[in-house]
Amino acid sequence: MQGLIEDAHARFAGYASVAGASRTDAGVHALGQAASVVSKAEQPVDGIRRGMNAALPDDVRVLDVREMPRGFHARYHARSKAYRYFIDTAAVQLPFDRRYAWHLPYPYDLEAMRDAAARFVGTHDFAALQGSGSSVLNTVRTLTRVDISEGERGRLVIEVEGTGFLRYMVRSLVGTVVEVGHGRRPAHGIDAILATRTRAEAGRRAPAHGLCLVRVDF
Repeated sequence: MQGLIEDAHARFAGYASVAGASRTDAGVHALGQAASVVSKAEQPVDGIRRGMNAALPDDVRVLDVREMPRGFHARYHARSKAYRYFIDTAAVQLPFDRRYAWHLPYPYDLEAMRDAAARFVGTHDFAALQGSGSSVLNTVRTLTRVDISEGERGRLVIEVEGTGFLRYMVRSLVGTVVEVGHGRRPAHGIDAILATRTRAEAGRRAPAHGLCLVRVDF
């Protein structure tokens, strides 16, 4: 997506490198991604938004453009990010949901899942949820909220908010919570998983298509 944004901007204002607030895995969706660019465009911000959307494909849209103070950087000035993961537990998945929710048509223990989710809240070493091969040295992160709610037709929504995330961290968290909900591991085992700092101790990584970046706060 970065390349698409850069190409759209270059059509009327010259090439400029775009810095995204968050890197998302291939297949992950975004409703609230944010990016910064040092632009040479002479148009007002509304004109920039219209011009870029005219050059972008239909599945990518610039929703808002704002002028920020010199030195602003979308990644380094982000204070928190919020993700939402959708799980469809209906016996038959609607075709419209196929690309946006993980289909798991099995019974689950919602209270156990909420117990497990709550244990991730706070400042912890999340190395056990990090993808293999990462070069990140500091794996301590702070999660301020992990909530699970039920919607229509058996849809579960897991909302995760924090000051920063490791690669695959949210998807590994969701996969681990799902295993608790299906009775494959106890909720209190989350504490031991985090203590091991070992990826093999956590649950499977949830598929990318159920995850959506919904907000970045500055």
